[in-house]
Amino acid sequence: MSVAERSLGYETRFGRGFISGVFAVALSALGLGGVLCLRFPSLLTTPDARALYPLDLVRFLIHLLLVAGFGLGVLSVVLSRRTLLGMCSVVLVVVAAVLGGSQVPIGTLGGTRSLGLDWFLLNILVLAMLFVPLERVFARLPQQGIFRPGWLTDLAHFGVSHLLVQVTVLLTLVPAALFFRWAVHPAVQATVASQPALLQFLEIVIVADLSEYAVHRLFHAVPLLWRFHAVHHSSEAMDWLASSRIHLVDAVITRALAFVPLYVLGFSPSPVYAYLVFVSFHAIFVHANVRFRFGALERVIGTPKFHHWHHATAPVDKNFAIHLPIIDRLFGTCWLPAEFPPTYGIAGNPVPRRYAAQLAWPFRRRS
Repeated sequence: MSVAERSLGYETRFGRGFISGVFAVALSALGLGGVLCLRFPSLLTTPDARALYPLDLVRFLIHLLLVAGFGLGVLSVVLSRRTLLGMCSVVLVVVAAVLGGSQVPIGTLGGTRSLGLDWFLLNILVLAMLFVPLERVFARLPQQGIFRPGWLTDLAHFGVSHLLVQVTVLLTLVPAALFFRWAVHPAVQATVASQPALLQFLEIVIVADLSEYAVHRLFHAVPLLWRFHAVHHSSEAMDWLASSRIHLVDAVITRALAFVPLYVLGFSPSPVYAYLVFVSFHAIFVHANVRFRFGALERVIGTPKFHHWHHATAPVDKNFAIHLPIIDRLFGTCWLPAEFPPTYGIAGNPVPRRYAAQLAWPFRRRS
């Protein structure tokens, strides 16, 4: 049981109201977030995505979320002596209804910068619907529940990184254009961009993973950089949400440097976008609490077992590549026993457990 669960006073066993209460709050919050996005699109929604949303389907989903949140909230109150979670979900649904519910009129459109609440809501909904059932049905560690210790910290990392998506994208793209424009050669870029899209995608996977390997290994080798990267390694449980535990400085530097060769070589936008979708799901999958074995494919592409050993308490500094284990084999850092590692995290647990403390920890003076 986590500190947050104990402080709420809930019993976390099935049928005691905690699970239904957490899902009630989550669904109600998602529904309210959708209502807010419709009511204040200029402030809260991503400009490039506004025209792509099927509004009838969006309104239907918001309605389902609010109804499910309300129903689970009532169930939580009935099942538990504690009413905090259930009542919170009901209040969120009432606020959403007062604002107009799923049929709220769309507010004024405009602006080129927004908070990106729509991106956060879409990601958390799709990823949770995909990975939560996957980890329940094919769990490597069935005793590790959805609400394992540290899940609230990882959820905070997930929320902040997705709400700041426009800022992080800007910080990822701008350094390449500012500092590496001199390396761009129009003839090389034209040749690269003229290749078939599938070939470009495969080349991007190779080039990006080579870059990420180098940057990743640098974050382990340089003490100052390790303090930022240690936040990611501090998780003592591996699942889809643990992949989000990344310090903002770590995320921005890694993505910015990994993007440089893609910018210099001039890959077409479509294969780059396809890679971004691929890496978004693959990076989460390799952290997931699943027991899948892939046989000979484990030598070809990164799998959960391959990446779990990177997070093992011992040995350290292994399996730096994300997609291609052959890169680690070439540089002598591959470690792939037959079984999954027994423990995760950093020996001694030096990183604090709360989100705000983790953001501040790398900047603290070491004793």
